Amino acid sequence: MYHSKIAGLGFYVPSNVVTNDDLSKIIDTNDEWIQERTGIQERRHIIRGEDTTTSMGVKAAEVAIERSGVAKEDIDFVVFATLSPDYYFPGPGVLVQRDLGLRTVGALDVRNQCSGFIYALSVADQYIKTGMYKNVLVIGSEVHSTGLDMTSRGRGVSVIFGDGAGAAVLSREEDLTKGILSTHLHSEGQHAEELALIAPGMGARWVTDILADNDPNDESYYPYMNGQFVFKNAVVRFSEVINEALEANNLSVSNIDMLIPHQANLRISQFIQKKFGLTDDQVYNNIQKYGNTTAASIPIALTEAWENGKIKSGDTVVLAAFGSGFTWGSAIIKW
Repeated sequence: MYHSKIAGLGFYVPSNVVTNDDLSKIIDTNDEWIQERTGIQERRHIIRGEDTTTSMGVKAAEVAIERSGVAKEDIDFVVFATLSPDYYFPGPGVLVQRDLGLRTVGALDVRNQCSGFIYALSVADQYIKTGMYKNVLVIGSEVHSTGLDMTSRGRGVSVIFGDGAGAAVLSREEDLTKGILSTHLHSEGQHAEELALIAPGMGARWVTDILADNDPNDESYYPYMNGQFVFKNAVVRFSEVINEALEANNLSVSNIDMLIPHQANLRISQFIQKKFGLTDDQVYNNIQKYGNTTAASIPIALTEAWENGKIKSGDTVVLAAFGSGFTWGSAIIKW
């Protein structure tokens, strides 16, 4: 049995910065309204033709691979988390394998939305722990901007999300006191429709149905979120899954050097920080700059925190996420 360690991290965000004031020119909203409810000041949107979910994942992965010191030919497997694939099928995992010039290794796509990176990390961790693979590339990448209702009708959702990608190279670690100590995954499908994008889907409304109806008031192909319900569930599940990770490793809150929560809403992160009695130096948030980038939010924040010297050798790092599905999870890492 082995542990897996994060050998390299990287992230990429589009150059196109979209501020709250920019959105107020096309949506009935304003900077104060958005910041008060979400903490977001700006986000990144792709420029069509320049970036895609796959291309951003590739750019983040190239940085992570270079920093890891692992040669591309030594990557054994790819796990790609996203809710916004370039194509309905195939998924972006195989496109990354192609575009990075990797060997004909396996490529797996994970569709767990906001908790996608935690799920992907857990899958990669299990492969390494069992000895099946030595180096696994894990990516979280999202393009939201091209699928949002950028009108006043959709302002409750559209102001929240941004585009970007983050990546990690997981490698075998023989010292069992280091690396990923444990991961914890959960789901509660009874609330699936409270945060969802229903169409196009084979079981509801497919493209042919949407085209046939040609209904300008059809909102089924835009994301829907019951914001208050999601918030109330998120703060409960975040707390539970963080405590679960600590208890599984005989640790306490005082052992947390850095908590990186999924960047869903700054108010959720602040609630959790206050509940656990953590200082600003123990929690990393960057939703103010990037918005909610779903599966990309944790690897972007993790990379940025590490780049800024906020994560050091020997630190105990906790990752936690909650989102659509409902799915949630945590990972605890000894750096």
